[in-house]
Amino acid sequence: MRSVFYLCGGCGKMRAMKTKTQSRASRAKQRVAKEARAPYTATSNSIAALDLATLDQAAQKIGKTTHNIRDYIQRGRIAKYDPDGKRITSARNGELRVSLNELRAFLSLVAQGNEKHHHAGLHPELGFYNVPEHERTKHVHRLHPYLGKFIPQLVEWFLTRYFNADDVILDPFMGSGTTLVQGNELKSHTLGIDISEFNCRIARVKTNRYDVEKARREILDAERRVTRFSKSLTHAPDANPDFSGAKMEKLKASLLAECASDYLKTWFAPRALLEMLYYRRLIGQYEYQDLLRVVLSRAVRSSRLVPHYDLATPKEPLPVGKEYWCRKHSRMCTPIAECLAKIHAYSEDTARRLEKFNQLRSDKSIAIIQGDARVVDLKQALQNTPIANRLIDGIFTSPPYVGQIDYHDQHIYAYELFGIPRNDPLEIGPKRSGKSRAAQQKYIADIAAVFRNVLPALRDDAKIFIVANDRFKLYPEIARQSGMRIIEEFHRAVTKRTEQGDNPYQETIFLMMKENNAALKTAGQ
Repeated sequence: MRSVFYLCGGCGKMRAMKTKTQSRASRAKQRVAKEARAPYTATSNSIAALDLATLDQAAQKIGKTTHNIRDYIQRGRIAKYDPDGKRITSARNGELRVSLNELRAFLSLVAQGNEKHHHAGLHPELGFYNVPEHERTKHVHRLHPYLGKFIPQLVEWFLTRYFNADDVILDPFMGSGTTLVQGNELKSHTLGIDISEFNCRIARVKTNRYDVEKARREILDAERRVTRFSKSLTHAPDANPDFSGAKMEKLKASLLAECASDYLKTWFAPRALLEMLYYRRLIGQYEYQDLLRVVLSRAVRSSRLVPHYDLATPKEPLPVGKEYWCRKHSRMCTPIAECLAKIHAYSEDTARRLEKFNQLRSDKSIAIIQGDARVVDLKQALQNTPIANRLIDGIFTSPPYVGQIDYHDQHIYAYELFGIPRNDPLEIGPKRSGKSRAAQQKYIADIAAVFRNVLPALRDDAKIFIVANDRFKLYPEIARQSGMRIIEEFHRAVTKRTEQGDNPYQETIFLMMKENNAALKTAGQ
């Protein structure tokens, strides 16, 4: 409690009034709610998505009373609209409308116990609340973990509504290639740029064309051979005699001699280290070598000496055999001491996912450029591709969020295992740089530099979709410095974030266009 002094109009004296002091979190929550209620102009696409109705119509269709619906509005769970789909704070008599889709999304979350993920102003379709995990990670999207990627359904939603087959779609912050995979599935030519060599390898492995039967044979043969090695390593009853005694000791010594990484020696149990080093040695004997590296990298990530619930951002390794209370399994656990179990788990899974995407993919081209999107020469990079001399029809991308992820560090195990060159100094907005005002200004300049570099390769009427958690309100300035204008904003709840908790979290998808065309677009709305 704190005292607020005011001048009493009756007696003319200063009097004290006790008030509750708001916490910083409470003020932030109110600010977010206020921003969510800000009016915006609806387009024909967004009006259709709303499915507007009067309170009486809505009550009849969803089986609630008008009192219930007014309560949802009062609590900021659904928004008010006018008949034209414009967000409003008050309505004239007879003009109040609500969104049936927004209502259904909210009530679905209430039924699931996830009401916290919805508030007024969030797009009713873009939360994808009811999409199961196996669909969110369908086919090649789960070939390798990657922090910060969006789900394929988000890409599908926008590409199917705003683009056509045979269009060229660019993602200048490609990451692990979600836009490229889904764009290809929807019969678009796709192009991605990323500064990280390992990110590019993941994206290439996802999008390469394979003889799927040969790929399966190679994956399973490598698994079989490392299994034989592991049985001899652990003196299993059915161990291969070729790996026995002095031969095994010599092999182990040669494998360890090939390991110059202190990281690998520290973060993995002795057995796991030897199994992954042996698998690495086998890779050179196969055709699809990068595919096998991704299988191994996925297994290695899950085989570190870390708690089972902390694979995303572990701070330090646990001692071999150290017991800890596992939040994932709700029991005492010890860190994994082998790599073979994960190689078993991911080998067949990888082969199956490749086969599934092979059935769905189109014949459209996919181009991947490893480089700095601020300076890469797109014309030169594409000169020997099927889309050489074509203008790009649009962008769908999610740039790094300022101060949130160190993108190279999240895959440090792969960089160390395969000796991949790192480009950490060229990352934009890394976590290690923080979220200070200076870091934000650097972020604005770097993101804008990327768009200024790629915009000349785009059509004048290209649609540019940028997915961002713009908590610091940086994107209006990024648009200005890039030579773009924000045409529309879509706000969505982000749920079921893998390894990142279940706290309420929102993103904005900005629709931008080149400034010289945006004015015409805005005038025509």
